[in-house]
Amino acid sequence: MPDSPLIRVRDLRFTYPDGTQALNGVCFDLFPGECVAVLGPNGSGKTTFLMHLNGLLSGEGEISICGVPVHKDTLREVRQKIGFVFQNSDDQLFMPTVLEDVAFGSLNLGLSPKEAERRARRALELVGMEHALEKAPYHLSAGQKKRVAIAGVLAMDPAILVLDEPTTFLDPPGRRALLELLKTLPQAKLLATHDVGFAGHLAGRAVFFESGNIASSGTVGEVVEKCGWC
Repeated sequence: MPDSPLIRVRDLRFTYPDGTQALNGVCFDLFPGECVAVLGPNGSGKTTFLMHLNGLLSGEGEISICGVPVHKDTLREVRQKIGFVFQNSDDQLFMPTVLEDVAFGSLNLGLSPKEAERRARRALELVGMEHALEKAPYHLSAGQKKRVAIAGVLAMDPAILVLDEPTTFLDPPGRRALLELLKTLPQAKLLATHDVGFAGHLAGRAVFFESGNIASSGTVGEVVEKCGWC
């Protein structure tokens, strides 16, 4: 029997208050162990799609995360299962020290300070940032900030990682280091990016958004060639 999808989206539609139709009947599945790249031009609906997955936006259609339907009464449960890593790490890091930042989400889940710290330390070890426990996040490089942001998500033990333009602000060594880190993480991943090379090294499948819908699906190479995305 095939695995059930971790993310299941059916006929998702969304129109902004100004009348802009951002999503027009999107259907999508993400299965355990997969990494799927979300490609497409600016304004194609990618970010709007991602924001529906944890209830930041609510349109028409059906969404479930790990079998839990996404609606206002389930958002706390959904957000424990799907972890978002923002494009700009500075939007995610705001506590005085790295350890406090990484523990913040676990504390919000209601875990004890001792358990939140244990999880934070373990997550920082996983991303190779255990040496920076007492540092202020704003003293870190862009690549280090990205690792700490990922650690903050991992500390909450999600089943799915959603990464929005993860290579933004990274130099080539930082980009390579992030790629190697993400390859080691067992979570299913959804990767929204314009960096086709990065996506090609990490994702086994890609979807291409155009005019609010998925216009193409396949390997990264197949989608890039079919959609002229190079």
